Amino acid sequence: MNYQEALNFIDDKNKYGSRLGLNSIKKLLSLLNNPHHNLKYIHVAGTNGKGSTSAYLSSCLMEAGYKTGLYTSPHLERFTERIQINGKEISEEDVAMLTEEVKKACDEMVRLGYEHPTTFEIITAIGFLHFNRNNVDIVVLEVGLGGKGDATNAIESSLASVITTISYDHMEVLGNTLEEIAIQKAGIIKENGIVISYPKPDEAQEAIKKIAYEKNAVFVEVPVENANIKYLSEDGSLFDFHYKNHLIENIRINLIGKHQIYNAATAITTLLTLNDYGIIKISHDDIKEGLEKTIWHGRIELLRHKPKFIIDGAHNLEGVENLVKALGNFKFDRLILGIAILKDKDFDHMLSLLVPMADIIIATEANTDRKLDAERMKEQIEKIWMKEEVIVEKHIQNAVERALIIANENDLILFTGSLYMIGEVRDAAKIK
Repeated sequence: MNYQEALNFIDDKNKYGSRLGLNSIKKLLSLLNNPHHNLKYIHVAGTNGKGSTSAYLSSCLMEAGYKTGLYTSPHLERFTERIQINGKEISEEDVAMLTEEVKKACDEMVRLGYEHPTTFEIITAIGFLHFNRNNVDIVVLEVGLGGKGDATNAIESSLASVITTISYDHMEVLGNTLEEIAIQKAGIIKENGIVISYPKPDEAQEAIKKIAYEKNAVFVEVPVENANIKYLSEDGSLFDFHYKNHLIENIRINLIGKHQIYNAATAITTLLTLNDYGIIKISHDDIKEGLEKTIWHGRIELLRHKPKFIIDGAHNLEGVENLVKALGNFKFDRLILGIAILKDKDFDHMLSLLVPMADIIIATEANTDRKLDAERMKEQIEKIWMKEEVIVEKHIQNAVERALIIANENDLILFTGSLYMIGEVRDAAKIK
């Protein structure tokens, strides 16, 4: 099996859909000799911010000398982005080799009468195999969907369970209230573990605290109010952070927006808690260096200047709210908004926040069966926007080209609405 054959096999399993529950992944891993049992994890769940928080954690741990695995999803441009060790993506050769092993185990499962593993279960198994064979010290493991029934939750213990923000998303699977969603996210909490939880509405936080108490786990709420912000700009931020007897001053991050300071505070709180319990050894300088070196593509990422071109993977209401606030850090004449949203998202409310800011709007489509048709989105936009006719460019390449033709050097181009289009936009914007 070569790399392309491996990708074809993995992608073909999308026909099995998304399936929450651990029976299938645990059986698959048992046929692979349980590679996940030999690893240590920081497990990260949440509605928004879990990718950025995972990237911060990974970078800081590397700075402290730990051989660090990072497992994230989805990828933006390359499949290999999902599985990294010390910042280096898994090789195409290793993807091919490990996929072949996993395929044999999948075939055996079907022979034994089990359902075929899903795409995400297959990728998760590949990640565990890769980290195990490379003797990784700590894996920063990002949940795919929810937590309780997510394939990553096949792990039996973790150094810490980190729960970032919780808001309304994937409600058809996770529940219709913040409490129900929180319970699903809190499913990653382990017996006698450590829980680091971003501040949340009372009903969500109380649900997490209750589960932590039931599992005899230490509960720590991130003191985001202890972040003393010195400046916010379109190039990043500078802040101090105080946690218990720790004071770290002049922390620089390159990720944009106040919410990224709070994501960094979540990572800092996790690392200092683990340090104070003697589980890891990490210095303030390690944390500062790691945070400053953190790169996380596709999240309020400034790709170019004159005109400024930003991409952001905001794909739910909370993500859009953070994006709108962060745009206040940028100076520009006109905002040219390129937007693609999935039809199963709360697109009416997302549009209600994005559309009023725009001077020109280009409706486009993500490359997925779940895409919201650009013509339908145009109809929704025109109910609340009267400035000009909405431009429809269904193909992202054409939408990017159109935006660049329209824009003057002092304008701001923003493409947002779905992670599923960000990689393609990123590629198109860089080469023009």
